[in-house]
Amino acid sequence: MAKPAPEDHLEWRTVEVDGRRVNYGVAGSGLPVLFLHGWALGQHSYKRALKRLVRLGCQVYAPALPGFGGSTPLPSERTNIAGYAAWVDAFLDAVGVDEPVFAVGHSFGGGVATKLAHDFPNRVGYLVLINSVGGGTWLLAGNKVRSMAERPIWDWVLHFPSDLLMARGFVAQMRAILEDAVPNLVSNPLGLYRVGMLARRADLTSDLADIKARHLPVLVLWGEGDGIIPRASFEALCAAVGSAGTVVPGRHSWLLADPDSFGEVMANSVKVARAARVAASSDAPQPKIVAMRPGATGAAAH
Repeated sequence: MAKPAPEDHLEWRTVEVDGRRVNYGVAGSGLPVLFLHGWALGQHSYKRALKRLVRLGCQVYAPALPGFGGSTPLPSERTNIAGYAAWVDAFLDAVGVDEPVFAVGHSFGGGVATKLAHDFPNRVGYLVLINSVGGGTWLLAGNKVRSMAERPIWDWVLHFPSDLLMARGFVAQMRAILEDAVPNLVSNPLGLYRVGMLARRADLTSDLADIKARHLPVLVLWGEGDGIIPRASFEALCAAVGSAGTVVPGRHSWLLADPDSFGEVMANSVKVARAARVAASSDAPQPKIVAMRPGATGAAAH
């Protein structure tokens, strides 16, 4: 008799969203978590990190965004961050999630999660941005601010391989990335380019300022060695949401290289979000979510 799969084992499923195929992973039970992957990747790359969320008492939904991981691309007129956010809203309907989610986005996925929280405020109860696009700032030189759109393509290209080759846990990280990146590159090279340009030009600081005004809890995380999303961009995100953010060891894809650290960083935020969910489902008044100072393993802030 075959052994049953452990609870943290992701089950791979398909669903139709607006008549288009979507591949996604789901596992666990409890607090609904939406995880949105980074550029060129997909739902498989993050398996080890997602297991840590399941072990924290979450039901994780990890879709392959349109054009990645075998999910059908969006029409060209909707291939923008707002279009991806609207697609995520429809995806959550398709899989039957009818309450605010704990939304986690890495890199490009962070930009989509931000837009989802802004454009569909009832969809997100807690937002976590991990080495996310959207800060809009590349360099600060005295009083001059240079935008991410001004960053030369060659500078992006230079930092991608160095960010990988110098990362802790290089072998594990490369194994995770190659599982999705190579098939995506082969099947959808033009789509990768288009989304890369979206990520490069994204400035979501005004959206985040609106989110701050709604008092949505937001945690901003950044790997201290990230050469793809510079510190100035991270600090612009933090300024927009009024949070100091949390700097963690590692580079752009640190959660792939060290999923245990990712689980530790997320534990407090998940605990706070779960308590708020329990309070919301009872007749008792909801407890106020109090901002916490960033610590050794992370922080919740609003």
